[in-house]
Amino acid sequence: MKISCISFTANGSRINRRLEQWFQEQGQECDCRALARYAEDAGVRPLESSFRDWCRDRFHSSDVLIFISAAGIAVRGIAPWVADKKTDPAVLVIDEQGNYVISLLSGHIGGANEMTLQVARVLGAVPVITTGTDVNHTFAVDVFAAKNHLFIEDMQLAKKMAAALIDKKQVAFASELPVKGKIPSALQCSDGNLGICVTVHRAGSREGNPFSETLRLIPACLYLGIGCRRDTPCELIEKKVSQVMDACGLDWHAVSGVASIDLKKEEAGLKQFCRNHELPFTVYTAEELNAVEGEFTPSCFVGSITGVDNVCERAAARNCMETGRYRMIQKKTVGDGVTVAIAMEDRSVEIE
Repeated sequence: MKISCISFTANGSRINRRLEQWFQEQGQECDCRALARYAEDAGVRPLESSFRDWCRDRFHSSDVLIFISAAGIAVRGIAPWVADKKTDPAVLVIDEQGNYVISLLSGHIGGANEMTLQVARVLGAVPVITTGTDVNHTFAVDVFAAKNHLFIEDMQLAKKMAAALIDKKQVAFASELPVKGKIPSALQCSDGNLGICVTVHRAGSREGNPFSETLRLIPACLYLGIGCRRDTPCELIEKKVSQVMDACGLDWHAVSGVASIDLKKEEAGLKQFCRNHELPFTVYTAEELNAVEGEFTPSCFVGSITGVDNVCERAAARNCMETGRYRMIQKKTVGDGVTVAIAMEDRSVEIE
């Protein structure tokens, strides 16, 4: 996590230094700045650019921005750069006496609310959190998604869910992954028209749309295993993988990585496919793939060429095993010189 902090007074700069030391003790990357005339005495580095440039640069490069100042200074500083709650950093404001810590921006997804509570404990200050679900003590969809690393498909529908929960309306809940923790009573409606679903399936599929209006929260827990003939173009790989994904009704946001045998590590079409989808590409040796336990579809021909009886299934399973157990949700499919298999990481979601 990258944290940036700025102060404008002598006392504020002392608080700045105190926070810098605490963040460093927590192993966090922290860049604290103060106006030059206060920096040396407080032991903080001086602000070397204009305030506007600092806000622009830090807003786009930091996970957390902390202003030890009046709230108005912070608002004016970040105003030109605020864009989207999915991408905006957490922004906190601390008064220069250290009495209050305010969660100003990105309270849920950005983690400002949680950071506000932590910083307030360090300073012995009062945390100020104004998000509706927090003040009403209701289930927060975006917090749940952020803590469980789930992609929120529709932010407008997420806002509608939050409003419904605040208004004490019934919202249903379903999950394809095991759930740890108690599901709140507000989400225990069994036949609601409005509902939340943790799913790897795309919109339009039966599994992905259990309610009339379904907010889909998508875990990145699928791994593609791909094999191909030498010099297979990216277009053919794209075509075959898309066919398999569509046939299974799976969402691309659920895909976490691609794997194959090390013989394919320089395969141009396969590498381009991964770049197109911004997916990490992992290769394994024949020995590593042969060591994977499970029932796989054997091929004597593939074994004679690669030393492995099945590349795509074993590669997908091996990639899943980096994080734990797996289950194969699509066995090997073949076409256009491409083989595709899909494994699913055995994971759960947690409700606190």
